Amino acid sequence: MVFSSLIFLVIFLPITLLVYYIAPTKLRNLWLLIVSLIFYSWGEPVYILLMLFSILLNYVSGLLISASKKDGYRKLFLIISVVINVGLLFVFKYANFTIGTYNVIFGKHVHLLNIALPIGISFYTFQAMSYVIDVYRKKVEGNKNIINFATYITMFPQLIAGPIVRYKTVEKQLRDRKCTVDDFYQGIIRFTIGLGKKVLIANNIAIIFKEISAMPKEQLSTSLSWLAILAFTLQIYFDFSGYSDMAIGMGRMLGFHFLENFDYPYQSKSITEFWRRWHISLSSWFKEYVYIPLGGNRKGLPRQIFNIFIVWLLTGFWHGASWNFVLWGVYYAILLIIEKLFLRKLLDKLPSIIGRIWTIVAFVSGWAIFVLDDLKHRGDFIKALFFNAQKGLVDHHTAYLLLSFGALIVIGIIGSTSAPKKLANKLLGRNVAVKSIVQMLFVVVILGLSIAFIVSDTYNPFLYFRF
Repeated sequence: MVFSSLIFLVIFLPITLLVYYIAPTKLRNLWLLIVSLIFYSWGEPVYILLMLFSILLNYVSGLLISASKKDGYRKLFLIISVVINVGLLFVFKYANFTIGTYNVIFGKHVHLLNIALPIGISFYTFQAMSYVIDVYRKKVEGNKNIINFATYITMFPQLIAGPIVRYKTVEKQLRDRKCTVDDFYQGIIRFTIGLGKKVLIANNIAIIFKEISAMPKEQLSTSLSWLAILAFTLQIYFDFSGYSDMAIGMGRMLGFHFLENFDYPYQSKSITEFWRRWHISLSSWFKEYVYIPLGGNRKGLPRQIFNIFIVWLLTGFWHGASWNFVLWGVYYAILLIIEKLFLRKLLDKLPSIIGRIWTIVAFVSGWAIFVLDDLKHRGDFIKALFFNAQKGLVDHHTAYLLLSFGALIVIGIIGSTSAPKKLANKLLGRNVAVKSIVQMLFVVVILGLSIAFIVSDTYNPFLYFRF
C-alpha cells in the first residue's frame, strides 16, 4: 500500500492535477472525490465500503442536527452519530486489544476478530466527528451537498495520515476556491520538501533503529541504545512532518489552504510548548472536543489535572491499541501536570538552554516508550539506556554506525530546527529572481533523488499510516 501510495502521489499526481484544472469548476470536487476513492481503494479495496458508510452516516447526521429545532433532538442525533463513529473505531482498532487483555487478565481463550486495521481510520473518523459536533454547536451549517461533504472526508492529500482537517477551516474553500499560479508554485515546493524528508532522510535514518532494535539485549551498549532512540526521534519527525508537508503542498496545488501540523517541535523549551508544535491538528482536536468540554482549566486545579490525564490517556489510545501507547500517553500526562504545578514557572526563570535540554531528554525518552511495543524488550532496552554490564557504555558497533550515518544524523538534527530556513532567507534575501531559480533547482534535485530512492527502495511505510 505505501509503496503504491508514493508512486500514486509522484506519478499520478500530475494526471490528477491536469484533469482537475481542465475540468469545469463545478465538477472539480467530484473529480477529487473519484480520485480520492481510487487512491484509498488502491490498498484498501474492502474498507472503501466502511468509508462510504462513514460519509453517509455523518452527512445525514449533520443534516438532521441542522434541521432540528428542538435541542433534545439535536443532542440525540449528535449522540447517535458519535456513538456509531466511536463504535466503528473501537471494533476495527481496539476490539482485538480488548479481547487480548481480557484473555490475559481472566485466563480465557476468546478468539480474536479476524479483521485488519483500516488505514487512516482514526484520521477520517476524527474529521467526521468534528464536523458533526461543530454543526451541533452551530459553528457551521449542515452541508446539503453530499459531493462536497464526501470530498472533505476523503480528500486524498491528507486522507491516510493527516493533518486532521476540521470542516470549519475549509468550509468556504469546498464551495469556492481559486487555483493561482503562486499557490501551485508554493505547493510544489512544499510537496517536494515533504517527499525529501520522508524518502531521503526518514527512510535512511530508519536503518539505524531497525538494526539496533533487532539486537538481543546482551549486545546493547548504552551508546547503541541512545543512538537507536535518537535515530527513531529523527525518523518519526521527518516521516510524519514530511507527510504533512506533502499533504499541505498537494492541497495548495488544488487551491486548499490546510493549517500547519508541525512548527519545529524539537526546539521547544518545555513539554507544554512541544505539544503546541507537534501534530498540532491532533492536539487542537483533543483540546477543543475533549479538554474544554470536560471543563478545561475553568473548574479549579484538581479538575484541570484530571482533565489533562483523561486527554492524554485518550491521546495514547488514539495512537494505537497497545499498552506502550497507553504508557506513552500517561507519561506525557505526568510531565505536563508536573510542568503545570511548578516546573514551567521554574523553567521560565532559568536560561532557555535548561528548558531545551529538559525537553529534549523528555521527548527522546518518550519515543523509547512509544516505539517499543514488547514489554520485556522495552524494559531491557530502557535499562541499556543507562548501563549494560555486559557491553558497557560504548562499543565498536556504535562507532561504525556513526561513521556510516554520522553526516545524515547531523543533517537530521539541523534540519529539524528552523536554522536552514533562516539561513536560506538570509542568503537569498529579497532578490525574487535569484530565490525563484534556487527554489526550482532545489525542487528538481530533491524530486529526482526522491524518485530514484522510491524506485530502488524496499517497503518503507509512513509511520502514521497505522494510526
